[in-house]
Amino acid sequence: MKEFIGKTLDEALRKASEETEVEIDNLVYSIEEEKRTLFSKKVIIAVYEIDDIITYAEDYILAITDSLGIEASATTQLKDNIVRITIDSTNNPILIGKNGKTLQAINDLTKLAVANKFKRRFRILVDINGYKDSKYKKLAYQAKRIAREVQKTKVASTLDPMPADERRIIHNALHGFRNIKTESKGDGTHRQVTIYYVESNTVDDASHQDDEE
Repeated sequence: MKEFIGKTLDEALRKASEETEVEIDNLVYSIEEEKRTLFSKKVIIAVYEIDDIITYAEDYILAITDSLGIEASATTQLKDNIVRITIDSTNNPILIGKNGKTLQAINDLTKLAVANKFKRRFRILVDINGYKDSKYKKLAYQAKRIAREVQKTKVASTLDPMPADERRIIHNALHGFRNIKTESKGDGTHRQVTIYYVESNTVDDASHQDDEE
Protein backbone atom coordinates (compact mmCIF):
# COMPACT_ATOMS: atom_id res chain seq x y z
CA MET A 1 0.00 0.00 0.00
CA LYS A 2 1.22 3.48 -0.88
CA GLU A 3 -0.18 6.87 0.10
CA PHE A 4 -0.48 9.86 -2.21
CA ILE A 5 -1.34 13.46 -1.33
CA GLY A 6 -3.00 16.04 -3.49
CA LYS A 7 -4.92 19.28 -3.17
CA THR A 8 -7.83 17.45 -4.76
CA LEU A 9 -8.78 13.83 -5.25
CA ASP A 10 -8.05 14.14 -8.97
CA GLU A 11 -4.56 15.40 -8.26
CA ALA A 12 -3.84 12.58 -5.78
CA LEU A 13 -5.10 10.04 -8.30
CA ARG A 14 -2.99 11.56 -11.07
CA LYS A 15 0.13 11.31 -8.90
CA ALA A 16 -0.67 7.71 -8.04
CA SER A 17 -1.27 6.84 -11.68
CA GLU A 18 2.01 8.40 -12.79
CA GLU A 19 4.08 6.64 -10.13
CA THR A 20 2.43 3.23 -10.34
CA GLU A 21 1.97 3.36 -14.13
CA VAL A 22 -1.63 2.21 -13.67
CA GLU A 23 -4.48 4.01 -15.41
CA ILE A 24 -6.65 6.04 -13.04
CA ASP A 25 -9.75 3.97 -13.83
CA ASN A 26 -7.88 0.82 -12.79
CA LEU A 27 -6.50 2.12 -9.50
CA VAL A 28 -7.73 0.42 -6.34
CA TYR A 29 -7.73 3.05 -3.62
CA SER A 30 -9.42 4.44 -0.53
CA ILE A 31 -9.57 8.00 0.78
CA GLU A 32 -7.64 7.96 4.05
CA GLU A 33 -7.94 11.62 4.98
CA GLU A 34 -9.57 14.75 3.60
CA LYS A 35 -8.87 18.09 5.26
CA ARG A 36 -10.22 21.46 4.24
CA THR A 37 -9.30 24.82 5.67
CA LEU A 38 -10.32 28.33 4.67
CA PHE A 39 -7.45 28.58 2.19
CA SER A 40 -6.44 25.02 1.35
CA LYS A 41 -7.50 21.42 0.98
CA LYS A 42 -5.56 18.16 1.32
CA VAL A 43 -6.60 14.71 0.21
CA ILE A 44 -4.66 11.56 1.14
CA ILE A 45 -5.43 8.33 -0.67
CA ALA A 46 -4.12 4.81 -0.09
CA VAL A 47 -3.47 2.90 -3.30
CA TYR A 48 -3.45 -0.88 -3.12
CA GLU A 49 -1.63 -3.41 -5.27
CA ILE A 50 -2.80 -6.90 -6.16
CA ASP A 51 -0.53 -8.32 -3.43
CA ASP A 52 -2.52 -6.33 -0.84
CA ILE A 53 -5.75 -7.81 -2.15
CA ILE A 54 -4.34 -11.34 -2.15
CA THR A 55 -3.03 -10.98 1.41
CA TYR A 56 -6.39 -9.68 2.62
CA ALA A 57 -8.26 -12.56 0.92
CA GLU A 58 -5.91 -15.19 2.34
CA ASP A 59 -6.12 -13.71 5.85
CA TYR A 60 -9.91 -13.65 5.62
CA ILE A 61 -10.05 -17.32 4.60
CA LEU A 62 -7.65 -18.36 7.36
CA ALA A 63 -9.79 -16.46 9.88
CA ILE A 64 -12.74 -18.60 8.76
CA THR A 65 -10.82 -21.86 9.10
CA ASP A 66 -9.45 -20.78 12.47
CA SER A 67 -12.97 -20.05 13.71
CA LEU A 68 -13.86 -23.63 12.77
CA GLY A 69 -10.89 -24.97 14.70
CA ILE A 70 -9.19 -26.19 11.53
CA GLU A 71 -5.52 -25.56 10.83
CA ALA A 72 -4.99 -24.44 7.25
CA SER A 73 -2.70 -22.67 4.84
CA ALA A 74 -3.47 -20.76 1.65
CA THR A 75 -1.47 -20.22 -1.51
CA THR A 76 -2.51 -17.95 -4.37
CA GLN A 77 -1.86 -17.61 -8.08
CA LEU A 78 -3.04 -14.81 -10.32
CA LYS A 79 -3.98 -16.30 -13.68
CA ASP A 80 -6.19 -14.85 -16.44
CA ASN A 81 -7.16 -12.02 -14.08
CA ILE A 82 -8.55 -14.56 -11.61
CA VAL A 83 -7.26 -14.72 -8.03
CA ARG A 84 -6.96 -18.49 -7.53
CA ILE A 85 -6.59 -19.42 -3.86
CA THR A 86 -5.82 -23.01 -2.86
CA ILE A 87 -6.51 -24.12 0.71
CA ASP A 88 -4.70 -27.01 2.37
CA SER A 89 -6.05 -27.98 5.77
CA THR A 90 -6.13 -30.68 8.42
CA ASN A 91 -9.73 -31.45 7.46
CA ASN A 92 -10.40 -30.72 3.80
CA PRO A 93 -13.71 -32.70 3.62
CA ILE A 94 -15.34 -30.42 6.22
CA LEU A 95 -14.27 -27.30 4.34
CA ILE A 96 -15.54 -28.73 1.05
CA GLY A 97 -18.87 -29.81 2.53
CA LYS A 98 -21.66 -31.79 0.88
CA ASN A 99 -21.59 -31.25 -2.88
CA GLY A 100 -19.04 -28.48 -2.33
CA LYS A 101 -21.54 -26.15 -0.63
CA THR A 102 -19.25 -25.16 2.25
CA LEU A 103 -16.41 -24.41 -0.17
CA GLN A 104 -18.77 -22.33 -2.30
CA ALA A 105 -19.90 -20.39 0.79
CA ILE A 106 -16.27 -19.67 1.69
CA ASN A 107 -15.68 -18.50 -1.88
CA ASP A 108 -18.73 -16.21 -1.86
CA LEU A 109 -17.92 -14.73 1.55
CA THR A 110 -14.33 -14.05 0.51
CA LYS A 111 -15.41 -12.26 -2.68
CA LEU A 112 -17.89 -10.17 -0.70
CA ALA A 113 -15.32 -9.27 1.97
CA VAL A 114 -12.75 -8.23 -0.64
CA ALA A 115 -15.32 -6.18 -2.55
CA ASN A 116 -16.39 -4.39 0.65
CA LYS A 117 -12.79 -3.67 1.63
CA PHE A 118 -11.48 -2.45 -1.71
CA LYS A 119 -14.75 -1.12 -3.22
CA ARG A 120 -14.26 -3.21 -6.34
CA ARG A 121 -15.27 -6.69 -7.43
CA PHE A 122 -12.56 -9.23 -8.17
CA ARG A 123 -12.84 -12.67 -9.70
CA ILE A 124 -11.79 -15.00 -6.90
CA LEU A 125 -11.74 -18.80 -7.08
CA VAL A 126 -11.15 -20.78 -3.89
CA ASP A 127 -10.28 -24.47 -4.27
CA ILE A 128 -9.32 -27.34 -1.99
CA ASN A 129 -7.27 -30.32 -3.12
CA GLY A 130 -8.30 -29.82 -6.75
CA TYR A 131 -12.01 -30.25 -5.94
CA LYS A 132 -13.15 -27.40 -8.19
CA ASP A 133 -11.01 -28.45 -11.16
CA SER A 134 -12.39 -31.99 -10.92
CA LYS A 135 -15.95 -30.69 -10.72
CA TYR A 136 -15.38 -28.40 -13.72
CA LYS A 137 -14.28 -31.37 -15.83
CA LYS A 138 -17.38 -33.34 -14.84
CA LEU A 139 -19.65 -30.37 -15.60
CA ALA A 140 -18.07 -29.85 -19.03
CA TYR A 141 -18.48 -33.55 -19.85
CA GLN A 142 -22.11 -33.51 -18.68
CA ALA A 143 -22.87 -30.35 -20.66
CA LYS A 144 -21.48 -31.81 -23.89
CA ARG A 145 -23.46 -35.01 -23.42
CA ILE A 146 -26.69 -33.08 -22.89
CA ALA A 147 -25.91 -30.75 -25.82
CA ARG A 148 -25.61 -33.74 -28.13
CA GLU A 149 -29.06 -34.89 -27.00
CA VAL A 150 -30.44 -31.42 -27.65
CA GLN A 151 -28.92 -31.50 -31.13
CA LYS A 152 -30.73 -34.78 -31.83
CA THR A 153 -34.10 -34.03 -30.21
CA LYS A 154 -34.18 -30.22 -30.70
CA VAL A 155 -35.70 -30.05 -27.20
CA ALA A 156 -34.16 -27.56 -24.76
CA SER A 157 -32.67 -28.84 -21.50
CA THR A 158 -32.36 -26.83 -18.27
CA LEU A 159 -29.62 -27.77 -15.81
CA ASP A 160 -29.79 -27.55 -12.03
CA PRO A 161 -29.03 -24.16 -10.42
CA MET A 162 -25.32 -23.55 -9.96
CA PRO A 163 -22.94 -20.69 -9.03
CA ALA A 164 -21.55 -18.28 -11.61
CA ASP A 165 -18.15 -19.96 -12.02
CA GLU A 166 -19.80 -23.29 -12.82
CA ARG A 167 -22.29 -21.71 -15.22
CA ARG A 168 -19.35 -20.14 -17.03
CA ILE A 169 -17.81 -23.60 -17.46
CA ILE A 170 -21.02 -24.75 -19.19
CA HIS A 171 -21.08 -21.74 -21.52
CA ASN A 172 -17.42 -22.17 -22.45
CA ALA A 173 -17.68 -25.95 -22.89
CA LEU A 174 -20.48 -25.54 -25.42
CA HIS A 175 -18.98 -22.65 -27.30
CA GLY A 176 -18.46 -24.01 -30.81
CA PHE A 177 -21.26 -26.59 -30.71
CA ARG A 178 -23.25 -26.34 -33.92
CA ASN A 179 -26.91 -25.37 -33.50
CA ILE A 180 -26.48 -24.93 -29.73
CA LYS A 181 -27.17 -21.82 -27.66
CA THR A 182 -26.74 -21.51 -23.88
CA GLU A 183 -28.41 -18.94 -21.67
CA SER A 184 -28.60 -18.32 -17.93
CA LYS A 185 -31.88 -17.36 -16.30
CA GLY A 186 -33.10 -16.85 -12.77
CA ASP A 187 -31.89 -14.88 -9.77
CA GLY A 188 -29.25 -15.53 -7.13
CA THR A 189 -28.87 -19.15 -6.07
CA HIS A 190 -31.73 -20.16 -8.41
CA ARG A 191 -29.88 -19.05 -11.56
CA GLN A 192 -29.48 -21.93 -14.02
CA VAL A 193 -28.31 -22.66 -17.55
CA THR A 194 -30.63 -23.73 -20.36
CA ILE A 195 -29.23 -25.43 -23.47
CA TYR A 196 -31.24 -24.62 -26.59
CA TYR A 197 -31.32 -25.91 -30.16
CA VAL A 198 -31.14 -23.08 -32.72
CA GLU A 199 -31.70 -23.27 -36.45
CA SER A 200 -28.32 -21.92 -37.54
CA ASN A 201 -26.01 -23.13 -40.26
CA THR A 202 -22.74 -21.98 -38.72
CA VAL A 203 -21.20 -22.11 -35.26
CA ASP A 204 -20.97 -18.33 -35.10
CA ASP A 205 -24.75 -18.01 -35.46
CA ALA A 206 -25.30 -19.75 -32.12
CA SER A 207 -24.71 -17.44 -29.17
CA HIS A 208 -23.60 -18.22 -25.65
CA GLN A 209 -24.44 -15.95 -22.73
CA ASP A 210 -21.53 -15.75 -20.31
CA ASP A 211 -22.17 -14.96 -16.63
CA GLU A 212 -20.50 -12.23 -14.65
CA GLU A 213 -19.21 -13.20 -11.22
